[in-house]
Amino acid sequence: MYKLCFFVPVADAEQVKQAVFAAGAGRIGDYDCCSWQVLGQGQFRPLSGSNPHIGEHGKLEQVAELRVEMVCADECILEAVAALRAAHPYEEPAFDFFRTNTL
Repeated sequence: MYKLCFFVPVADAEQVKQAVFAAGAGRIGDYDCCSWQVLGQGQFRPLSGSNPHIGEHGKLEQVAELRVEMVCADECILEAVAALRAAHPYEEPAFDFFRTNTL
């Protein structure tokens, strides 16, 4: 089992979550579409060569983003990450995943 965590602009969160759920993440026992999220503020500065969804080259941008966490079974983590990358509006989405300890 893995824990998948990603950051996404509030306006795009539902479409990204639905794509990741469709890939098999967010299932706990007899429940699906399980996640936890919290609102925060992300920041970045698009550099030369980037193709920013939000912001302008060389200018610091601050965006209301959700930190979304969900579990993912071993057999679908690669599909979930691929779905996250495909659905996310940023060309370089911030995410991580790690193996969890389960009893």
